[in-house]
Amino acid sequence: MSGYMAGILAILSINLIFAYGIYLSVASGQLNLGGAGFQAIGAYAAGWLSASLDAPLVVTIAAGALVAGLFGAGLAFPILRTKGVYLVLATFAFAEVVAGVILNSDTLGGAMGLSVPAWIDWQVPVILAIIVTLFVFYLMSTRFGLTIRAIHDDPEVTDLMGVSIRAVKVSAFAIGAALAGLSGALYAHTFSFVEAQNFNALLSIYVLLYVLLGGTQTPWGPIAGVAFFTLLPELLRDSLPALQGFVLETVGMTGSFNPPDESWRFVILGVLTVLMMVFRPEGLITRTMIDRVRFRRPAAVAKEAVE
Repeated sequence: MSGYMAGILAILSINLIFAYGIYLSVASGQLNLGGAGFQAIGAYAAGWLSASLDAPLVVTIAAGALVAGLFGAGLAFPILRTKGVYLVLATFAFAEVVAGVILNSDTLGGAMGLSVPAWIDWQVPVILAIIVTLFVFYLMSTRFGLTIRAIHDDPEVTDLMGVSIRAVKVSAFAIGAALAGLSGALYAHTFSFVEAQNFNALLSIYVLLYVLLGGTQTPWGPIAGVAFFTLLPELLRDSLPALQGFVLETVGMTGSFNPPDESWRFVILGVLTVLMMVFRPEGLITRTMIDRVRFRRPAAVAKEAVE
């Protein structure tokens, strides 16, 4: 496998784990804009253990998830008392505080960043992404997952049924923070370097878009959202020059022409994102879509058996 494809697979896997970390809190009705902060905590925890203590990879990666999860659990108790836009602002402020602390910490390298000596190949993020995906699918099929769906759909009725909404939200927030920290640890060891500037506000917005546009009603949503935002720009990198050449040949124009500017692929991505928000406000993958697919399969099998 080429280095380019290996890098794409690694980034896709890290983004998927990161998206699932935000998905768990969003699925329970909490818009979380603190994803970059939790990923930064996981990345720097793993990076510091590797650089300063020469800890093994298993320890550093697990520590990145654990430390971020503990921060998430501790933060959830006060921050989840807020609702709506105040919750969004509170989580956003947390991510900015984390970035500010790292930038002013000499132990973590400050603005110069932190070099991570231990390196992992693409297979490790891919395997862990598969494990995390199976875990989230299982979690959402349990009683805990059904409670998350109930809170998202109708929190008042769920509360009347005797469910501890606060406990469920805190648990979902903490587990999501741990997954975001895991993605940060994998990022640190994949690229062997971390700097606070990478974990900025745009990163929190991007990962929230992965989840919202992919769909929050089912664990299939983050997969669709991450694949769309990660793979489409790379596909456009090669397809836009080919499309330009095809159009020019069609209209009879010959000669040498400059290839399309790199910014055009992001313009197309932005237009497609807006169209998705207009025509698929509930996300690419919805619960209704999954139910329809499940209902059609038995019918198709029965038809084939009769024939």
